[in-house]
Order: sequence, then structure tokens, then C-alpha cells
Amino acid sequence: MNKSKYKILVLPSDRTGVSKFRSVDPHTYLQDMYPEDFWVDIVYDPPYHDDIWWKQYDLIHYHRSIGPDYDASKAVAKRLTAWGIPHIMDLDDCWLPTTDYPAHHIVKKNGIDKKIQDNIKVAGYVTTTTKVFAAEIAKLNKNVEIFPNAIDHEEKQYVPQPTKSDKVRIGWLGGSSHIEDLNILHGVAGKIHGAKKDEFQFVLCGYDLRGSMTMIDEKTGKQTQRPIKPEESVWYKYEQLFTDNYKIVSGDYKKELLGFQKKSISGDLDSTYRRVWTKPITTYASNYNYFDVSIAPLKEHMFNKVKSQLKVIEAGFHKKALIAQDYGPYTVDCISALDKGGIINSTGNALLVDSHKNHKQWYQHVKRLIDNPNLVEDLGERLHETIAPHYNLKTVSKKRADWYKELIRKS
Repeated sequence: MNKSKYKILVLPSDRTGVSKFRSVDPHTYLQDMYPEDFWVDIVYDPPYHDDIWWKQYDLIHYHRSIGPDYDASKAVAKRLTAWGIPHIMDLDDCWLPTTDYPAHHIVKKNGIDKKIQDNIKVAGYVTTTTKVFAAEIAKLNKNVEIFPNAIDHEEKQYVPQPTKSDKVRIGWLGGSSHIEDLNILHGVAGKIHGAKKDEFQFVLCGYDLRGSMTMIDEKTGKQTQRPIKPEESVWYKYEQLFTDNYKIVSGDYKKELLGFQKKSISGDLDSTYRRVWTKPITTYASNYNYFDVSIAPLKEHMFNKVKSQLKVIEAGFHKKALIAQDYGPYTVDCISALDKGGIINSTGNALLVDSHKNHKQWYQHVKRLIDNPNLVEDLGERLHETIAPHYNLKTVSKKRADWYKELIRKS
């Protein structure tokens, strides 16, 4: 290895999508883009007590904590500060999720929210995704920088390869912590079916029955786990919302869906609803090819307010029309395509929903796009023009490289 290169240590928090976007992809791309300047090691299980090992690095980046032990993480951070090694904590979600979040009781019981805040305070620097979240973090640590989520536009799953359909397809792609958000859509599927019947298709992507339920004994505090039943899965609840409790599908198709037999896709191009099962993080974004309109409902509370705008970014790279809540991260780049009075303008890139008019506007916006396929295509192109220049890894990596060099030279 060229000794003039800066040696960067990256410590992802896990092997999920969070680490892909916040740790692995940005730094892999950084090394590929600047091979003469940076050497990057990605490590999942660091040796906490080996001082010599830590001291070989010029800069250390970690997501949420240095390894899974928050107390050990804080201790290492203090040693790095004493040694003058720049260390950066990355954070993309609020430290205390809402009560409906699957792991909320675990977070509170184990004091993880306070441990994350304690780690923020001892971090040399903190990076995050948006100005709103940066302002919250700055109350604990003033050394905050914004690095938005970004995409390698050449990665296969982000190269649009849309499938064709005579219907306008409305899709959602996400994880298991969004029941409060999707509850906003309650009743919309049934009303759309009553008005447009054969002209639309709802598509639910990411369906996943894996998981366990954590049981806590109130007397002893002992935690035990058991596999969840299909009817206990949040995805079953999601599907009830997307099918109006299976009323918009045929009896035979309902029976098939409730058999919970895993296959890549349930339903065909003619059905009013399709279930798309989960895919690995390396291919999940290809699910955008199954629909034309991406929807992003979001309940108003602090956890959502400080989230990143990843759904907007992904929809933009895939040139999908977007209907989004006019709140939090979705206000960063989305510009309403509707003027006062409901007139379509030529400058907006999305349809935005006022949270005070949820059911009415979600129905109106979905129906408007079903009635106007040309508008679907126009909005997708406009969103792409907004997103592509700013949220690609090449652009963000240039800023990251300059900042890293500055930190190392000052250390």
C-alpha cells in the first residue's frame, strides 16, 4: 500500500440497508474514486482493547456506535480523542423511536436512547442526512456535517428497467416499521376500487414473514422470543390496507394470499393488487420497476421529521411519479405540481398531501394520476431532474474526500 494514502477505518453497525447507505457504499465508492488518496478498511468486529490496532488509522467512521457495545464504544471514542485521531459518528435515525416501532420497548428497557445520546456527546464529529436532524444533534454535539444518502447510478438495481402495464400501478416499498405511516391510507384502496376498478393496481413490495416476537416477563424482566405467526406480521396488516381487507381482490386470489406461500410475486398484471416478496439489499430497489407511482405517507412526529428523504431519492433515480406527505424529509426536494385551485403546473415534481386532509387528498392524488397517465411520466422525469445531480455518490464523495483530508490535516 502507498504510504501516502490516508488510512480510513469504517465500522458499520450491521449488514442491513442502513449500513449499505451510510457506511459501506459511500466508503467503497470513495476509495474507488480516489485510489491515490484513500485506503479503506471495513470492519464489523473491532478489537476494543488493542490500542496499537486503532492507532494505525488516520480517521475512523462508525455508524451509531463503535461496535455493538455502547459503553465500550464511548470508551474507545475517548481514547481516539486523546490520541488525536479524527472519529466520526454517523446517525440517520432519531435515537428514540415512536411507541409503535417494533423495537421501542427494547430501546427503552435497555436505555439505548440514552446510550446513543452519550455517544453523540463524546464523538469527535457527527454526520447525518438532513438539516433538520443536524439541528437536533447540534444540541448534543456542535460538530455536525450533512452527508445525504446517495446512490451509485450505475448500480444495476438503480438503472430503470420498468415493466409495462395497461394499468396505472401505485406502489410502496419499505420495511416493517411503518404501520403508523401506512394507516394514513386506510380506506383509500376501497374508495379507488369503487371509482376506477380495472384501471389501477396497488403493489406492496418487501413482503416478509420472517421475524420473532419478544416477550418480557413483567415480574422478572426476562426476555424470551418466539417466531411470529403470519397473522401477527405487520406485513399482513399492510396488505389489509392495500386490499381494503381483501375486498378488492377475488375470492380465489384472497385464498391464495392467505395461504402465505412464498414466491417472488403474487398476482399478475391484470390483478388489482400484487404482493412482491422481500429481496436482498443488493437488489431490493429493482422493485420500483413493478410500479409507476411511488407513495410515501408519513405520520407527523419527531422520529419521522428527522428521517432522510431516501424514498424521494430512490423514486427520482427510477423516474417514478411521487405522492408524498408534505412533511419532514419530503419537503426538502419535493415541489408541489398543483397550484391553488388544483391546477397542474409545469414546475412541480410531486403531488404533496396535507396531513390535515389525509384521506381526502390521498384519494384525490391517486385518482388524479390514474386519470392522467401522461402526468405520471412527466412527474417522474421532473423528479429525476431534481434528484440525480445532487444525490449521486460521485457528487457526495467529492465533498466527503475534501472534508476527510481537512480533518486529518488538522489532527
